[in-house]
Amino acid sequence: MSTAVDMPRFVRAQQVEALPPPSLTRGPIAWVRENLFSGPFNTLLTLVVFYLLYISVPPLLNFLFIDAVWSGADRAACRADMGGSETGACWAFVREKLSYFTYGSYTVSERWRVDVFFALLALGVGWLLWLKAPRRDLGAVYFFWLFPVVSYILLTGGNADFSGRFWIGFLIFGALLIALFAFIAALLKTSLRPALIIGGGIVAVIGITLVLMDMDFGLEHVPTSLWGGILVTLLVATVGIVVSLPFGILLALGRRSKLPVVRMASVIFIEFVRGVPLITVLIMANTMLPLFLPGDITVDRLLRPLIGTALFSSAYMAEVVRGGLQAMPKGQYEGAMSLGLNYPQMMILIILPQALRIVIPGIVNTFIGLFKDTSLVAIVGIFDVVKTIEASRIDPNWAAPTIGMTGYAFAALFYFIFCFGMSRYSLGVERRLAAGQKR
Repeated sequence: MSTAVDMPRFVRAQQVEALPPPSLTRGPIAWVRENLFSGPFNTLLTLVVFYLLYISVPPLLNFLFIDAVWSGADRAACRADMGGSETGACWAFVREKLSYFTYGSYTVSERWRVDVFFALLALGVGWLLWLKAPRRDLGAVYFFWLFPVVSYILLTGGNADFSGRFWIGFLIFGALLIALFAFIAALLKTSLRPALIIGGGIVAVIGITLVLMDMDFGLEHVPTSLWGGILVTLLVATVGIVVSLPFGILLALGRRSKLPVVRMASVIFIEFVRGVPLITVLIMANTMLPLFLPGDITVDRLLRPLIGTALFSSAYMAEVVRGGLQAMPKGQYEGAMSLGLNYPQMMILIILPQALRIVIPGIVNTFIGLFKDTSLVAIVGIFDVVKTIEASRIDPNWAAPTIGMTGYAFAALFYFIFCFGMSRYSLGVERRLAAGQKR
């Protein structure tokens, strides 16, 4: 029989000092090994990318910054035969023409109105996009109604001078719109009173807007033929983005409608617009739209590409939204109907919020594509920021080898800032909306 042997015990009174993790498993060295040199193929790709960066980035930095010309009054600063330098970008040209790139040929004494427009646009966008902003409902009213009216008055000078024939046509349009809402309410078997209130409210808002546009505020009239540069680019992009999303939602719902007329009309519009390039739409809007109107009615030359761009983007937005609607499980529809919600309530309160959240990347991608496609309005004679650069680089006072490349580098930077900003904001919204699903 064995007996247990009492072993001595040792208890440490002080805690052992923590040691840093091994450098091969944590830290930058481990990250490099895991992400850049984790295997033969990954190592080869890393070396190829490093080589491409080596042969492209230094010359680009030399051209844009190190060898660039930052000051000068004319082409002499950017021409070697006149004592200047022609190996780098001629930023003196951009500084000299920056006013034209921003305002186009807008009247010099009235350019403060464009500056106010930029400030109001920044206020509206910031109010809506800042998720913690107070009273975002008022921000929506400001951005979608007050801001467009004030911008029209500021940029054009107001005093639209509508004729009596126009007001008679508006009254007929208002009556037809109210009747349309009543007809839709009858088809959906809902109460008639809310439909009349909504239709009448829309007609009243449009009427107040037209009255404000017709008033004389004492501002000098500036025709749209003088607008150009960044002003036109931001204006076309803003109108296209604001109009395309609601119209795209309506087209997506119309394509899924059980009413044959509504469904076929939506399908024909979407497929026709998506089947032709934007250039064709702009040319048709510029040349064909006036042919469908009476001889004494003309459409402003800037309004034509605005309409064409908005309708073109709406067709693509409709397909993005339709993808979100198809991704919704059938149980969401059944749950909404079990609560006694009618079709508009079900779509507004249950289905659309979830569907739009699913397709946020597609929506933002469409917005980014629309923003870049604004440069195509130059084809119909609208001087956007790219067109103003092309017009400026043929100025004989700035005839230098690097003028064209410098101008397009400025345009690339302008588009990159806005497109990258939209992309990063969409990522933040996605993370915020997906936070509840990760818990």
